[in-house]
Amino acid sequence: MKTFFGSTFINKQELEEANINYPIKLEYYKIINEDELIARKGTKFGVNIIKTEYREDSPKVEEETIKYLSNDEQKVDEILESLKCNEVTPITLQDVIIDFSKQILFL
Repeated sequence: MKTFFGSTFINKQELEEANINYPIKLEYYKIINEDELIARKGTKFGVNIIKTEYREDSPKVEEETIKYLSNDEQKVDEILESLKCNEVTPITLQDVIIDFSKQILFL
């Protein structure tokens, strides 16, 4: 199951600096894996990001999911909030999650 967490539009000034002349929306979702066997292994929650580019000719949509991230819902909510605040896109999701896991290991 997928539940909506939040969304944001990329700052217009940042888009103009990158010579992008159309709005880009980012949507963030929490994945809830309901399979009991998966939940017992510590991977009940995941994340999903959808990026929509509202181009003149037709919208372009990109999506990335990490289905099994953690069994700690609060931690996943914190990660989603950080992803949203930093406007993380689907293409960089994997790298950002790896960086998060490295930070946790070294704290």
